[in-house]
Amino acid sequence: MRIDGLQYANWSERIFRQMRDGGMDAVHVTIAYHETFRETVLNFERWNRWFERFPDLIMKGRWASDVDVARETGRTAIFFGFQNPSPIEDDIGLVEIVHTLGARFMQLSYNNQSLLATGCYEAEDPGITRMGRQVIREMNRVGLVVDMSHSADRSTFEAAEISDRPIAITHANPHAWAPARRNKRDDVIRAVTEAGGMLGFSLYPHHLKDKSACSLDSFCEMIARSAEKFGVDHLGIGSDLCQDQPDSVVEWMRVGRWTKDIDYGEGTATDAGFPAMPDWFQDNRDFSNIEAGLRATGMDDDEIAGIMGGNWYRFFAENFAPRGT
Repeated sequence: MRIDGLQYANWSERIFRQMRDGGMDAVHVTIAYHETFRETVLNFERWNRWFERFPDLIMKGRWASDVDVARETGRTAIFFGFQNPSPIEDDIGLVEIVHTLGARFMQLSYNNQSLLATGCYEAEDPGITRMGRQVIREMNRVGLVVDMSHSADRSTFEAAEISDRPIAITHANPHAWAPARRNKRDDVIRAVTEAGGMLGFSLYPHHLKDKSACSLDSFCEMIARSAEKFGVDHLGIGSDLCQDQPDSVVEWMRVGRWTKDIDYGEGTATDAGFPAMPDWFQDNRDFSNIEAGLRATGMDDDEIAGIMGGNWYRFFAENFAPRGT
């Protein structure tokens, strides 16, 4: 089983076919960064058209059982998520609506302060807001997973404590291995995983040791050491693959509509545009390289199977359904 905990590609038939060639059973797809509710609905509509056009390649994922259907029929199940709470605007009632439409993950913040939590680029982190506490409770009720991938430390600690269902960091790496601002410190990862949550390892070069020059050995050794620290059952892949996207999309991701200036992410103009991916991970056909790299670290077949998809599958099964179902 192969499940990717996060992608934001420039979707096309070519990529859908690469998913099938790579044996991808499910992918969590970002469907909103800074969009309003109405704009997000239009993104759902666009995906519905793709499901109609390519029914032999992809299908809409709602529940873990849809991963089983995808495997049985030779397709990839697409699960939706938001990298910002903007689709619910300031209306807690929209949490249930977006879950009904098919959303299964929502980040409480994207780099900046939101109505719910603090992003990892803010100088101060006051933690989860009053609205954030209420929204977490509602997300727990309906089965919308709390994602803290772009959130600051205190906010992440508090989200893990407040949420009575496990939360996720869908795409990040340990800060000790690669000290990017968005990577997570060990105590943050431990707070999430000890509460039953998941960490998805990112392949976005700015979050890798040596960036685009990161070696497969280094990446897989990092995963193996993380398994020793945090438990192999709470780890997966969240590649953050942004395949075929034009550089202008980076500006949308980082800037949205909140500033007139250019935000260079990690801090310099050299970070403008998308960085080159490592040569051993270019697209969905390269997940087998990660499997081989994990095997070379001495991990056994069960551990590798969990990281490559089994752990995400269990997490989906436990956390996507509304309470009482």
